[in-house]
Amino acid sequence: MESPAPFPYLEAVVGFMVFMYLFETYLDMRQHAALKLPTLPAPLVGIVSMEKFEKAQAYSLEKSRFHFVHAAVGIVEESATLLLGLLPWTWDKSGSLVGKLGFDQSSEILHTLAFLAVITLWSQVLELPFSLYSTFVIEARHGFNKQTLLLFFRDIIMGLALTVVVGPPIVAAIIVIVQKGGPYLALYLWAFMLLLSLVLMALYPVLIAPLFNKFTPLPEGELRYKIEKLASSLGFPLKKLFVIDGSTRSSHSNAYMYGFYNSKRIVLYDTLISQCKNEEEVVAVIAHELGHWKLSHTMYSFLAMQVLTLLQFGGYTLVRNSTDLFLSFGFTTQPVLIGLILFQHTIMPFHHLVSFALNLVSRAFEFQADAFARSLGYKDSLRAGLIKLQEENLSAMNTDPWYSAYHYSHPPLVERLQALDEASKKEE
Repeated sequence: MESPAPFPYLEAVVGFMVFMYLFETYLDMRQHAALKLPTLPAPLVGIVSMEKFEKAQAYSLEKSRFHFVHAAVGIVEESATLLLGLLPWTWDKSGSLVGKLGFDQSSEILHTLAFLAVITLWSQVLELPFSLYSTFVIEARHGFNKQTLLLFFRDIIMGLALTVVVGPPIVAAIIVIVQKGGPYLALYLWAFMLLLSLVLMALYPVLIAPLFNKFTPLPEGELRYKIEKLASSLGFPLKKLFVIDGSTRSSHSNAYMYGFYNSKRIVLYDTLISQCKNEEEVVAVIAHELGHWKLSHTMYSFLAMQVLTLLQFGGYTLVRNSTDLFLSFGFTTQPVLIGLILFQHTIMPFHHLVSFALNLVSRAFEFQADAFARSLGYKDSLRAGLIKLQEENLSAMNTDPWYSAYHYSHPPLVERLQALDEASKKEE
């Protein structure tokens, strides 16, 4: 009796990648059509000027055209990498490189680090033209780019240097855990990633982020007083309040918070402060962010990611020794890292479904955080602030509902404004 034919993992993965490319391209076409609409959505008529609308439309359309090209090149590169067997070829050549450098070629850790170095550098080379065009053509043309070529390449080099410092110990630890994990491998991997994420969450804003941006305390004044008063009224353990020099790279704006337990920090982009009309609008944006904290959104998201991580590692343990999986992609050996990479390829449908579900949850959280800020009396200021940031960032005014539902982790501006207005009407 003949044994059943092995499952065609490679063909299935490439087939799904092409299917998702076609599906997402269809959504992109719908969004592109929405971006070409000549009029503002009804809720923004009389609020956003036609000049701002036309600028936002031009910016969004140019980014959309660029995305079509980038996505097309991307799917060709990814498909070719898999179908032409470039992954196993690179793995074999990386092993030879280790030997030529005088190191132990049989060491899986050294072999893996060499493979990652080659893949990382190659990815940087492939992505560089797109990054340069996006930054120094599109972003510059529409007044957003503020960084020089020197700063651009400095960031790339700094990122690679951090990868060289941080990456090898993490990769080595994962390989050792898989090799010695036994029946509790999934739990060990999950525990390691949990510890790693907590350490990085603690170290990133203190040691890594300052390498790329300058953090300065928000000066004494009305804005600082209002933010500290708001935080105190909510019981938010604010320890430090920073302004980040986001304007050195871009005119886009943002704000975020970080920290553990009773030591929280709030970071404001200098562009946020300059773009908002007054302090109340900035405070309203912070009230929204504090709403995420007060409603435990960050904790819920973190716990969800831990569950998903554990499930993924559990799935990985079921296939990590699958000879058919490795052979399908052209590998005659079964290295730990390659197994993880191939497993991630095979569960792409799961990733897409989870990503869509998390976007839905995130959108719900955004509405809740807006409602929280409104309940504090910031409805008008938040409304004005959201509109101002939409204008200054030249964000798309018209969005296709299918596209936004699939891609956006934040609801479109029109939906957020309608939710704020409807909530106020119900209270009247």
